[in-house]
Amino acid sequence: MEGFSLNFIELQEYQPNRYPFLMIDHVEEVIPGKSAKGHKNLTLNEWYFPKHFPGAPNMPGALQLEALAQMLTVAITTLPGLQGKVTHALQHTVRFRKEVLPGQTLKIETTVISWKRGICKGRGVGYTDGEIACEADMLITIPEILDQYLPKSSK
Repeated sequence: MEGFSLNFIELQEYQPNRYPFLMIDHVEEVIPGKSAKGHKNLTLNEWYFPKHFPGAPNMPGALQLEALAQMLTVAITTLPGLQGKVTHALQHTVRFRKEVLPGQTLKIETTVISWKRGICKGRGVGYTDGEIACEADMLITIPEILDQYLPKSSK
């Protein structure tokens, strides 16, 4: 399948998060069901820098993980019939290697390892200045699809 890019406006058709919680600025290439890569430009104007931390601002680890998960979501929601679907986290294993600072660009690369029954197993890596800043193994789901495969209670 051919890859394509998504600008900030097009991205919002596939990613349900919005400001201030959209952690992606641009998708450079997405191959639906396979991978997505793009970036988040970090300026001192980001809402979290004044409190995390005064005098030594850096991007919170939870938001780095969120950026990776959002990009993995794009790799899935660009599949036919899944545009704009909401995803939920099931499990993440993350490792933070260095601080992500104002003025840097967080480059995000994600790969879909498997996609079955509404569950995506994937991997994401975030880079700043050519070095790994964070990486995560993730399980995300589209609950609307997963619910079809869960046992029904007999009440």
